[in-house]
Amino acid sequence: LAYSLNMLTMVGLLIGLGLLMDDAIVLSENVASHLGRGKPALEAVIDGVNEVKNGVIASFTTTVCVFGPLAFLEGNMGKVLKVMPVVLIMVMAVSLIEAFWILPNHLAHSLAHHDPNQKNRFRRKFDRFIEALREKVLGPVVDVAIRWRYLAVGTTVAVFIVSVGMMAGGFLKFKAFPDTDGDVILGRILLPQGTPLDRTEALVARMTDAIDKVDAEFTPRQPDGQQLVQNVSVRFNVNAEASESGAHVATVYVDLLSAETRNARVDDVVNRWRELVGSVTDVISLKFGEASFGPAGRPIDIRLRGHDLEELKAASLDLQEWLAQYKGVFDLSDDLRPGKPEISIRLREGAKALGLDGQTVASQLRSAFYGRTASEIQVGRESYEIDVRLRDEDRNSLADLAYFHVTLPDGKQAPLGSVAILTQTRGYARIASVDGMRTVTVQGDVDSRIINTSQLMAQLNRDFMPAFTQRYPDLRTSLEGESKESAE
Repeated sequence: LAYSLNMLTMVGLLIGLGLLMDDAIVLSENVASHLGRGKPALEAVIDGVNEVKNGVIASFTTTVCVFGPLAFLEGNMGKVLKVMPVVLIMVMAVSLIEAFWILPNHLAHSLAHHDPNQKNRFRRKFDRFIEALREKVLGPVVDVAIRWRYLAVGTTVAVFIVSVGMMAGGFLKFKAFPDTDGDVILGRILLPQGTPLDRTEALVARMTDAIDKVDAEFTPRQPDGQQLVQNVSVRFNVNAEASESGAHVATVYVDLLSAETRNARVDDVVNRWRELVGSVTDVISLKFGEASFGPAGRPIDIRLRGHDLEELKAASLDLQEWLAQYKGVFDLSDDLRPGKPEISIRLREGAKALGLDGQTVASQLRSAFYGRTASEIQVGRESYEIDVRLRDEDRNSLADLAYFHVTLPDGKQAPLGSVAILTQTRGYARIASVDGMRTVTVQGDVDSRIINTSQLMAQLNRDFMPAFTQRYPDLRTSLEGESKESAE
């Protein structure tokens, strides 16, 4: 199976060990019961095992039915959880062999000369205690349950209905994987493309000053006065979530006192850090949290698909605005972000009459500003390419682009501004596509102590999505991350 001995396989082994002990106890107790009736050891073993074998097999079958489906879960959670039922079922299968072949043989040999009437003082007192418990406590309870059998069955059904209703009504919160505190938290910075490094450094300094204040607040609460923040490091040009690089991105890494030692929850530290940094106006995304999410994925991960980028962006902003109204929801963002400043060139009406088209203008601009290889010469054993482009002083400002002259097919020249319209704008840094459709993903995090992800997504589908679908009928919406993993 290529499985290693790890936490999940050990959980499967521990559960299997408990069930294995249960089967052994049931068989041994029943054999002891027959032995107490005066039967020979071999006969007591045979009769005792045959009497409870159907129950033991039924117990194995129910265990397989309960844990077996976990091996067929989809997604990341399925990859993690499938190990446990496979190991458990293998252990249980081996336990059947042990219960029906090995254990009876051992019992028959070990009880061959056993006298059930010979008991020490402790065993006699223990048997009297169990007998009194059975006759005076358990027996009366069973008698009442049988006498009021309809009430007992009705109460059981009612409790089951209430249990299901509590989950369906949101009173009982569901979370696929519990939150576990790590030892490293991050602050991820994403500024608009083209932001100078000085601005990124200033924001990093603001974040490091804030984490120093957090350390000063939390350190007095730690055991033996140990510092909460062990180390702070910064990596510029790195933001794993943004899928971008440059002077406009950075990540602040904070190493905390180990979770086993410190007297502070990661959520409390992160929330205080976020609060002290405050609101930053020119930032696209500023996220605080642990280094990675568990196999359940992000708490908020909603995918919008369509063909019109402007419509996708508007829908994303509407969705983020609705989610932001809930307390405990933070770090909302999408992946359709503005890119670097650019100049869009569109031909004027009548430009085609001069013999120009978009490809011709683009080719001449590229040759002038980036250069083109005009020739290649051989000098001895060396080969040299001759690149032709405008002089540096003729291509170092936007005004040079406005004064650029385009060569017409007849050899004449015309100013670029007379044949085309130049518009300063920003494109998009990244355009994602899924199944041939442009995609925008809205992501965020939640404080599980304040709001539950499943409950939030249920309210989203019930209260927001009907009107959202009518407003944007051409868009497709799907839930990813924790919601998808939980559903699978």
